[in-house]
Amino acid sequence: MVTIADVARHAGVAVSTVSYVLSGKRAISASTRERVLASVRTLGYHPNAGARALASKRANVIALVLPLRSGMHLPVLMQFATSVVTTARQFDHDVLLMTADEGPAGLRRIAASAMVDGIVLMDVEMHDARVPLLRDLERPSVLIGFPADPAGLTCVDLDFYRAGQACVEHLAGLGHRRIALLGAPAVVYDRDTGFAHRTRAGFAEAAARHGIAAIAQPCEENFDAVRRELAGLLDRQPDLSALVVHNEAAVGQVLAALPVLGRRVPDDVSVVAICPDEVAERARPALTSVLIPAEEVGRQAVSLLMRKLEGEPVPEGTLLDPRLTVRASTAPAPTSDPGPRPAPAGVTPARR
Repeated sequence: MVTIADVARHAGVAVSTVSYVLSGKRAISASTRERVLASVRTLGYHPNAGARALASKRANVIALVLPLRSGMHLPVLMQFATSVVTTARQFDHDVLLMTADEGPAGLRRIAASAMVDGIVLMDVEMHDARVPLLRDLERPSVLIGFPADPAGLTCVDLDFYRAGQACVEHLAGLGHRRIALLGAPAVVYDRDTGFAHRTRAGFAEAAARHGIAAIAQPCEENFDAVRRELAGLLDRQPDLSALVVHNEAAVGQVLAALPVLGRRVPDDVSVVAICPDEVAERARPALTSVLIPAEEVGRQAVSLLMRKLEGEPVPEGTLLDPRLTVRASTAPAPTSDPGPRPAPAGVTPARR
């Protein structure tokens, strides 16, 4: 095994100089730094993790609590996870994956073991049972998502409330007067998941403000369920002219079911999605969408955690502004649309 002393001999410097280059704890001239790094690459040197942890009192590992459970769309989760892993490596940290089903006990176990320096936690519920523990843990944490009471926590996410508003505002500008939100699967609402509730609340507020008749309901992910949901919705609201879809796994099913039900996109029904750009761009027609910025959220979560590890002050809440991109799936409301109606009192509650 190549040692730090071998690197020092190869580079013609002291062992302490190699240590300073690798740790960044002392300024080293650019030429010496490059010579040391060239020796590291040539010899294939890797610092001993155990020794490094003893010296620094750091594990150089962070935990990512991943929600591998029903109602969560795995490809999008992997975008978040990939961003966390790649950003952590930029800070010379590895990532330990945990599953959300372990709950507070899992967090308590991992924090007590000294296996990780900090925790990034996803899929935050409005009244999350893990939140009180996170406030008390010695290990710093960052939440991707916001509970109902984020005081004393560090949270980052897309502003889903504003995302729901942005979708409605785009459709209102096109003259649509009767719209619907097809949200996450019912199990996500039943878990009281924050992003789903905030999207629906923003959708409801904007619809009421623009005097638009609107309904919001959960949406499952398989074609037969989506077709039944749409058929029932169109039977109750035959003059429905636009849909907002906040369910990445159901986007393709919605676009496939509408023609079966005699509705063309966007001629008869406009569709806006809240999803990653690649989902929107791959759809036919390409979807007008609000981006879920998984890469940016993951990067910010890790950066905030690293700042906390260094004792730096960080904001309690970071909300990313939604970005709506207009594509081929939205158009002005059909001329057969019956026009403005009295402003509704609110959005019809989602069926569970």
